[in-house]
Amino acid sequence: MGNWLVNHWLSVLFLVSWLGLNIFLFVYVFLNYEKSDKYYYTREILGTALALARASALCLNFNSMVILIPVCRNLLSFLRGTCSFCNHTLRKPLDHNLTFHKLVAYMICIFTAIHIIAHLFNFERYSRSQQAMDGSLASVLSSLFHPEKEDSWLNPIQSPNVTVMYAAFTSIAGLTGVVATVALVLMVTSAMEFIRRNYFELFWYTHHLFIIYIICLGIHGLGGIVRGQTEESMSESHPRNCSYSFHEWDKYERSCRSPHFVGQPPESWKWILAPIAFYIFERILRFYRSRQKVVITKVVMHPCKVLELQMRKRGFTMEIGQYIFVNCPSISFLEWHPFTLTSAPEEEFFSIHIRAAGDWTENLIRTFEQQHSPMPRIEVDGPFGTVSEDVFQYEVAVLVGAGIGVTPFASFLKSIWYKFQRAHNKLKTQKAGHAALNFDRATDVLTGLKQKTSFGRPMWDNEFSRIATAHPKSVVGVFLCGPPTLAKSLRKCCRRYSSLDPRKVQFYFNKETF
Repeated sequence: MGNWLVNHWLSVLFLVSWLGLNIFLFVYVFLNYEKSDKYYYTREILGTALALARASALCLNFNSMVILIPVCRNLLSFLRGTCSFCNHTLRKPLDHNLTFHKLVAYMICIFTAIHIIAHLFNFERYSRSQQAMDGSLASVLSSLFHPEKEDSWLNPIQSPNVTVMYAAFTSIAGLTGVVATVALVLMVTSAMEFIRRNYFELFWYTHHLFIIYIICLGIHGLGGIVRGQTEESMSESHPRNCSYSFHEWDKYERSCRSPHFVGQPPESWKWILAPIAFYIFERILRFYRSRQKVVITKVVMHPCKVLELQMRKRGFTMEIGQYIFVNCPSISFLEWHPFTLTSAPEEEFFSIHIRAAGDWTENLIRTFEQQHSPMPRIEVDGPFGTVSEDVFQYEVAVLVGAGIGVTPFASFLKSIWYKFQRAHNKLKTQKAGHAALNFDRATDVLTGLKQKTSFGRPMWDNEFSRIATAHPKSVVGVFLCGPPTLAKSLRKCCRRYSSLDPRKVQFYFNKETF
């Protein structure tokens, strides 16, 4: 555990800071609404649910601002390139962008649930206060209305005949809240691993409901349902001094006059405006790059329904381990799918290998099988960086690929060959004498390498023990492109065989995710 913290201290610090900000914002706003004299009369109707609703609302704004940043791929690629000279520990948080994106989404779900439950109580309290005939402070406050100031009411349910359901679905806050919640539920459920892996198209289209979610969030507060006493009214009749005389408000000879209230102006748009602008710029940049012409120079159909496409594109430059998004307008104009580049940076073309693993990939392979001339048009966006770019930053690298997960390592093996051919002096990796690939052919379909293929799963304890013995003072990078179960096993081995002494062998686990 100590070794893991040493390797991931910056990621842990970032995560703790994010959690700390959520706690701080929640507690700060909760205490403000729970103690502030401005909301004294509002609390008489709503109680603690007022503070819970407002505290969760601010945390929702904060996390809705943050959630778009991890999916700004151009920004992450820029940061990775800027930090290329940094220690791999400093670049580690960039490798967990999708994990952080999911954590923020879960946090949004938690605060959404708190916000909805609190407001359900609020609407119920509003309704009960409006219907009460007991002369309580809450009932008197609910009946307040000033003809000279039409909006100076406190209870949004202004008639005993109005039901909670009607009030919720006819107000701006209630209607936008329902729509935003439905969009959020659909996005989260469609992003589940099973659906995303097996029904990617459903995930892809449903996830774009975030546009509706953001719009609803931006206008959610326009109704001004949560109201507080105006500053002018507080100076005339402070609630701490006048709440006792609420039965006498209509008697103008008394010193305390009937309070006036005002709705809180919408604030959500202030939180999301900057990230939305940044994200729109990101999408415009990606659209511009995707419109540049792509020339397909070679199409190869490999066994097991694997399609290889070799392409050229003006101004296209890549690094090992990077990936691109591919679109085929003849199949779907909107769908973009990520594929790891299997070519080496030293080659004159860039290539991808596509396995039939869904409707879109099957249709693409079928299109190239049946098409003679002209070839279907392909659009490419990228390349984008991943953790695998760091493979040559280690003296010893362990590359593990399962199934189509061998694709990113084809680029590495080719690049290693080119670098040794050209006597690359800056390459930390000094030996490349063995390559073990798990695939179903005697020779690798991706690289054409003739090294002996090892079939079946390796005994990971034996492999890590052997590497630790052979390289007792090295930093070993372990790179995986494969299923989560395999990632779990490799992560445990990295922890188990890393020495407690930082001067001795250390294993750093890196998983390919995009």
